[in-house]
Amino acid sequence: MKKILMTGFAIAGFALLSTAQVRMPAPSPTQTVKQEFGIGSIELTYSRPVAKGRKIYGELVPYNKLWRTGANAATKIVFTEPVEMGGKKIDTGSYVLYTIPGMDSWEIILNKGLKNWGIDGYKESEDVVRFKIEPRKMKNKLESFTMAFSDVLPESCNLDIKWAKTLVSIPINSIFKDKVRAQLEAAMKTDKKPYWAAAQFYNEYDKNLPKALENVTKAIEANDKAFWVWIYKAKIQKEMGDKAGALESSKRSMQLAVEAKNDDYQKINQDFQKSLK
Repeated sequence: MKKILMTGFAIAGFALLSTAQVRMPAPSPTQTVKQEFGIGSIELTYSRPVAKGRKIYGELVPYNKLWRTGANAATKIVFTEPVEMGGKKIDTGSYVLYTIPGMDSWEIILNKGLKNWGIDGYKESEDVVRFKIEPRKMKNKLESFTMAFSDVLPESCNLDIKWAKTLVSIPINSIFKDKVRAQLEAAMKTDKKPYWAAAQFYNEYDKNLPKALENVTKAIEANDKAFWVWIYKAKIQKEMGDKAGALESSKRSMQLAVEAKNDDYQKINQDFQKSLK
């Protein structure tokens, strides 16, 4: 009787093991990367295959053939604000990122086929943009397929595709000036006028120094104790060739920074005044 019970338990245990779900590591794990960019963000979702001693380009990933740019599902990229890629404006939205690797150049493709699995269902008619990038050789070999953003600046960044010893760096440009300019113009019609933000925009992005100076001066009128705004005005004046005005503005910034016991801005003003000599 005991043997029968033991056998029964063994059979039941085997049945549980055979029907239970066992979670194993994904051979090509999915990664989602989100990068703030311009006044929006870019989100990338892709799968990361591993080399495992295999030759990658030319064998595992054939040359001159459409590739899902990773493994499993097609790589998806989402823009929350318009950008520019390959010399073309890309509207806000979601796209599939395909590539055609080559020995001397890669073709980069943004496509609307969001329901595609890998390259299945791909239609060239759904391409949004196609352009070519020259691949570069990396010093160190990378085991896992990797996509990442690099050199992220307010107006530009790169989307890097890296695997084995190959790097393909895709330039992306943000398109935000017209939108920010319109927002500033609308805000200037309200009671709370954004003079400080306007000064930074016209100086750093619009490259309109007279308008930047006009707005930074009004920002100071609104807050005469803002030593960080005074030195900003000084830098604009220097850029415009008004060294005497720049020196006076910097002296005022220094005075206020001393009163506020702000060592950082005292040092900034000291260095700035030396640059005027």
